[in-house]
Amino acid sequence: MKLFDVYPLFDLTLVKGKGAHVWDDKGKKYLDFYGGHAVISIGHAHDHWQKRIRKQLKKLPYYSNSVRLPIQEKLAKKLGKLSGYEDYSLFLCNSGAEANENALKIASFHNGRKTVIAFQGAFHGRSAGAVAVTDNKKIKPPVNPDDHVLFLPFNDEEALQSAFKEHEVTAVILELVQGVNGIYEPSESFVQLISALCTEHNSLFIADEIQSGFGRTGKFFAHQWADVQPDLITMAKGMGNGFPVAGVLISPKVEAWYGMLGTTFGGAPMACAASLAVLEVMEDENLTNHALEMGEYLQTALAQMPGVKEVRGKGLMIGVEMEYPIKDMRNALLFEHHILTGNASNANTIRLLPPLNITKQQAKKVLKAFASVAGS
Repeated sequence: MKLFDVYPLFDLTLVKGKGAHVWDDKGKKYLDFYGGHAVISIGHAHDHWQKRIRKQLKKLPYYSNSVRLPIQEKLAKKLGKLSGYEDYSLFLCNSGAEANENALKIASFHNGRKTVIAFQGAFHGRSAGAVAVTDNKKIKPPVNPDDHVLFLPFNDEEALQSAFKEHEVTAVILELVQGVNGIYEPSESFVQLISALCTEHNSLFIADEIQSGFGRTGKFFAHQWADVQPDLITMAKGMGNGFPVAGVLISPKVEAWYGMLGTTFGGAPMACAASLAVLEVMEDENLTNHALEMGEYLQTALAQMPGVKEVRGKGLMIGVEMEYPIKDMRNALLFEHHILTGNASNANTIRLLPPLNITKQQAKKVLKAFASVAGS
């Protein structure tokens, strides 16, 4: 049997990781400034993360959500404290797409409606409900219709107000930083308007923090820059530092009932141990503030590089748009300078999503390499 060929792959075989570095099968060391799509939040194979997982592995690796699992409650309490959402509830699942699926279900159950507002350039996942609110026709099969979704222009306040006047909206789903599209942020006033309109019309505001959450932008969640409280907050990627775990934070206004949601593997003890370790390391190492400081340093320097058209983002969620396609540049960073970076649907944009605990020395190495390939 061979693997189903759906991923374009670099000619690179990774076998080990530690901190911000990974090694290939030939012993070559690479600086990871992409973290596998922003998944590696506290560094590869962090000692505390490994310790928590090993401890749980020896006790109870798995049981379903038919019994009490105290580590779930411990995770919820820690997450509430660090995020500022102690009065919200937590539903645990396995992936970002699944988190968004459940958020959409919750909204529709809550108000009995169907119409969802999403935005041009959005990416919310590949499963049925999540891909319906994703703005990419290429990845939508006929079995996943999106006729219940209104795709509005990003940051267009007038279009948003008109949509609420013309439709009974169940939810608005918004990436607080559009990742796949190339690191685009909604304005604070746009986010605040979404929140106000949802409150006024009994619709739910779903903040997709799958990639932008867990300290990446310099606050625990990116929507906190706009000083709003969404009704539903979805999270994944950096939540487990490589262990599959995701969740939805749910406003007290939403009432739960038995059977409303469900998952076999969501909230399993190993996943909770991994996520709890991430939160503990974030707190102990002050990683949210560190991400903001390192991000400001990188963005200021990158904006002065030759060939750079625009630098976007906050903290360590950075998009660097060049004046030309970045394919060759990205290959040079990887194979000449041994630095992993990401791309975007915008062919001229490189994404930088390193672990939150990168050092200034590592940032300087990336800047030196970037200047070298940008100027060539």
